[in-house]
Amino acid sequence: MTAGPLPGLLRPQVVLDRIGDRLADRFRGVFSAATVRRFIDRGYAELAEHASVSTHLTAVTERYVTEQLTAVAQHRGFIAKAAPEVLFVCAHNAGRSQMAAALLRRRLGDRVGIRSAGSRPAAGIKPAVHQAMREIGLDLDDQYPKPLTDDVVRAADIVITLGCGDACPVHPGKLYVDWDVPDPHDRPLAEVRAIRDELSSRVDDLVIDPAASVPGPAGAAPHGALRPHP
Repeated sequence: MTAGPLPGLLRPQVVLDRIGDRLADRFRGVFSAATVRRFIDRGYAELAEHASVSTHLTAVTERYVTEQLTAVAQHRGFIAKAAPEVLFVCAHNAGRSQMAAALLRRRLGDRVGIRSAGSRPAAGIKPAVHQAMREIGLDLDDQYPKPLTDDVVRAADIVITLGCGDACPVHPGKLYVDWDVPDPHDRPLAEVRAIRDELSSRVDDLVIDPAASVPGPAGAAPHGALRPHP
């Protein structure tokens, strides 16, 4: 006799259907339920392709798809931006871009929207990166590598690249900045700490420009209220 599912566990499809219901309600009037479902199916497949474990894949999918839908709605002017958006991009979204995003989030909080992504996302964030960030009070346990999509690039006001080469799409009206910072992949903890500290210094050089406005669908300032310090 074939054993059925363990008590208390739901098949991924059942969980994805429930996520679809929640997100269709959340984005009611912005996207149709069918559009939401397409994003969920695509997002789940994208994450499953790279994730090393599937235990929490459905929960991560809800976060990822929410971010993607929000980015599309912002770019198309369906919803207003509450703050300028910064996107950090590296190859694997498992080191530099994750650290930079966490450092900027700590510094500016909700005064700026922050996303990160990878052109070739890894299966998970590197242990040495986790440890180096915990040492300064930043926990990356709830973060995960995400694929770079055109949607998040279009929604961004500043795109900060860290070694992703030509993989990042280029769109007019955005500020592109490249940070030449070493990749922490397979480096000893002491070197990862040095990379963390260099990123912290660069993040500290990002300053709020009160004269700039948050961009809207019709134009306004092309890179919002955030700019690299001269």
